[in-house]
Amino acid sequence: MAITTNVPAPTFGPNGFIIPSESAILAGVQADIDQAFGGGLNPALETPQGQLATSETAIIGNANQTFLFYTTQVDPAYAEGRMQDAIARIYFLERNPALPTTVAATCTGLVGVVIPAGSLASTSDGTLYVCTDGGTIPSGGSITLNFACQQVGPIPCPANTLTTIYQAIPGWDTVNNPSDGVLGQNVESRSDFEARRAASVALNSRGTIQAIQGSVLAVAGVLDAFSYQNDSGSPATFRGVSVPANSIYVSVSGGDDDNVAQAIWSKKSPGCGYGGNTTVTVYDTNSGYAAPYPSYSVTFERPAALTIAFEVQIANNAQVPADATTQIQNAIINAFAGADGGARARIASTIYASRFYAPVALLGSWAQILSIQLGSVNESAAVVTGSISGTTMTVTGVTSGALAADQIISGTSIIEGTSIISQSGGTPGGNGTYVVSNSQTVGSETITAFAINQNSVAVNMNQVPVTSAIDITVVFV
Repeated sequence: MAITTNVPAPTFGPNGFIIPSESAILAGVQADIDQAFGGGLNPALETPQGQLATSETAIIGNANQTFLFYTTQVDPAYAEGRMQDAIARIYFLERNPALPTTVAATCTGLVGVVIPAGSLASTSDGTLYVCTDGGTIPSGGSITLNFACQQVGPIPCPANTLTTIYQAIPGWDTVNNPSDGVLGQNVESRSDFEARRAASVALNSRGTIQAIQGSVLAVAGVLDAFSYQNDSGSPATFRGVSVPANSIYVSVSGGDDDNVAQAIWSKKSPGCGYGGNTTVTVYDTNSGYAAPYPSYSVTFERPAALTIAFEVQIANNAQVPADATTQIQNAIINAFAGADGGARARIASTIYASRFYAPVALLGSWAQILSIQLGSVNESAAVVTGSISGTTMTVTGVTSGALAADQIISGTSIIEGTSIISQSGGTPGGNGTYVVSNSQTVGSETITAFAINQNSVAVNMNQVPVTSAIDITVVFV
């Protein structure tokens, strides 16, 4: 005989799988039970039959929710975990493993001394970093080399903290990182993996900027990349960078120089020019050639670090824990690196303060946010010429703008996170002396000041955004 039920069934519509509400399921289950017992049952949920109806409703509802979730997993826009891995496998992609923080460090010593790949340096807290490329100290007495943290994940490396040579090499005297390191990442997040999968669709093509972008993002160790093409007959400016006529511009953070150059060359159009600050020779080892192989110069950008400073204002209350500042700083750093599952701060992107509200709010009911604001040298308040002795900054020339208390100052030799406390003499906001937050000795150089008062910060194509705890100020009001 035919089996019937009053429980509404799921349906498929234009927007996919549609499940009935649990109230409708409960009404159907109650009707089924009432009919099974001949009618007239008390429908109250506290009765035995009411408990049976409630339990059966929960079972049906859970089964519907499970199938609803599964149906969303066939859509790349929503897939996660094992299902996302399965979709990406169609494109021969694997989820990127956790990657280490990378940092550019200045190494000084005797001319001609070789600092090989694998050399170790450590930060002030004892974290080890390994040199990834190696090099020979040139006539100037210093060379900039790339180091990677031995631990994977978004481990901050603030400026001027990689200062100890862990393994002595005769003639290698000092090591220091003038800028924050580029945060590493945990195992590739859902959002980052999907963005890379979407970009990889162009991998089978050649000549398009999308093909180049997908090829570079597939290089092992690449943390981020941005590609732009200028197909006009004159230079074009985009995201703060002037790109030569009929050229491509590829900005890449992480990855081996040779592998990055090969990835670009394998996808670019013949005769296309390049923009950037790094040039690598690529050899065409196609089977149709014999050694010596044809060689080509490929140029791309190794972006400079752009420090993003934060000011977080929290309402002071009795529930604020003793380590609240550290918790807030860690929450922002994790969100910045995409470790919370959201989008990470990227090259040529716009970073919004609103991105960091949820991670801070999730710390607990005590985290009552009054405001979160950003700042960077891209939105400078003043550019001056000055020097610093101890905590006194002496300004001798003003190129633009005006200095003020609470502004952050940045320069080639200035300690990260240094701010202006007050002006102690001279023209207000101009030439004169100022009290700064960190004691240091800095010769005369160009100094850029900026305020942390923006709701968003635009990152240029030749910049990779970085931050660390020293750049995150927490104020309890």
